[in-house]
Amino acid sequence: MIELQILALATRVIVVTESSKSARIAVDNASLADLREALTQGRATSSELTQAYLARIEAYDRNGPGLNSVRVTNPDALSIAAGLDAVKPSAERPLAGLPILVKDNIATGDRQPTTAGSLALAGAHARDDAPVVRRLRDAGAVILGKANLTEFANVLAMGMPSGYSSIAGYVRNPYSPKLMDDHAPVVLPGGSSAGSAVAVAAGLCAAAIGTETSGSLLSPATQNGVVTVKPTVGLISRSGIIPISHSQDTAGPMTRTVRDSAILLNVLAARDPDDPATYLLQRPEDYTASLDKDGLKGARIGVPSDPADPLNDPFYGPLSSRGKDVMAQAIKVLEDLGAFVVRAAIPAIGWIGGPGTTMPVLNRNPFSPGKGTPGPASVVFLYELKRDLNLYLRDWATRTQIKTMADVIAFNTANADRALRYGQDLFLAAEQTLGDLSEPEYRSARAMDLMAAKDRGMDAYMSRHRLDAVVFPGASGAAIAAKPGYPSVQVPAGFISGVGKTETPDYPLGLTFAGRAWSEATLLRLAYAFEQATNARRPPPDLPAL
Repeated sequence: MIELQILALATRVIVVTESSKSARIAVDNASLADLREALTQGRATSSELTQAYLARIEAYDRNGPGLNSVRVTNPDALSIAAGLDAVKPSAERPLAGLPILVKDNIATGDRQPTTAGSLALAGAHARDDAPVVRRLRDAGAVILGKANLTEFANVLAMGMPSGYSSIAGYVRNPYSPKLMDDHAPVVLPGGSSAGSAVAVAAGLCAAAIGTETSGSLLSPATQNGVVTVKPTVGLISRSGIIPISHSQDTAGPMTRTVRDSAILLNVLAARDPDDPATYLLQRPEDYTASLDKDGLKGARIGVPSDPADPLNDPFYGPLSSRGKDVMAQAIKVLEDLGAFVVRAAIPAIGWIGGPGTTMPVLNRNPFSPGKGTPGPASVVFLYELKRDLNLYLRDWATRTQIKTMADVIAFNTANADRALRYGQDLFLAAEQTLGDLSEPEYRSARAMDLMAAKDRGMDAYMSRHRLDAVVFPGASGAAIAAKPGYPSVQVPAGFISGVGKTETPDYPLGLTFAGRAWSEATLLRLAYAFEQATNARRPPPDLPAL
């Protein structure tokens, strides 16, 4: 009955008379900036926005195409919104009244569980809000709910499809939600922040927060045609986020526009006394101040695709013919807007990796063509995973008997029919480490990651060509930027279709701008200029306003 009442309230167009004119808010594709303006001008209330998004979740996430991007809605969302109806967005509370989803590996100290998509943590809560959530609340945001994700941010099993979790099943891509094969969507939603990206693309929230270790913001952003900022590690607190690797983990915004991401970054970027990575934080007072439609003029942009070195092209080389066309047009736009484009390959060691950076793990995934054979896994991820996850479970998790990685493995084994559709080979490998990062192979692997991706990769490439940024198709450059903790900003660039030999509807492809530490303002400026010139984002079809 409550859901029907919400739907009935939200299906009414929000109308406010202003000097004999009517102003309407279509929440399905409204930007955060537009919604904030509507709240400021009194053309909508927080309650109306929250009701509208809850209705869209009911219509399109729970029913209709069944996108499954929202794992749980906040039972207190409407009451929180009601308390903000009289509060206008301001410099002190810039997000006042705006409904925002957070990924379900980010701790919320409320009635919502924090599960990382795992059945083992189905009843787990958090002792407090993560600093990311606390800053959202302090800025006036309504925490609308928790977004689905790839289980444990896709570090549980080799070959697990993005967007799958044992607790919630598959997140579906809104551009192609109906195409399913026997065990996964044909057009994946990207991972691991799949639910966050799908919910933004489908207009189920004003914005969302995801996390990334290597590609978990960039991958779903490109698959769903949304904007994201994967920040420098240390720009946003990592405390209270169920981890993979403290060397690379970070939260970041997922939005429909570059300006919206800048608005959220203003709120989220702050030092945290409990997170040493934030001690070196560098940021401008206002990220939106750098946004300029002429921001590409005079910029030096690296395109790591040299026709004279075709074997050293892991970024642009694998693109489909249509993907190559999208990127060719995107690069032409950069040039037309006054950027100087440098076409040169990145030194191969930058993306191949230094010696000892990966280790073989036995693939136990029953759906993988490599089942029963060893596959490569990041040494840094596996060694940091056990230590970092055990610390989270000890210090943050409440109302659960699961207190160590070993407990998760034991629960999954005891409930294998429900919990282990794709296995847990990566957890099994991580559990074999000491869990204190004392092993020489771990220290060597971390040093080799930095040597390859940073010193001889991004740093060498950008210094040699005097670059302001490097552009990659979609999430293809995620690892080389993530290993040194460098930032990336992605913006929609166009559309492609097909997965292998399977025909599909059109789905998005993004352009990623990557740079060195603390260069978010520069990357946002470049991405904004590209976005304003192309307007490449199109909302998913068949998800109309209610």
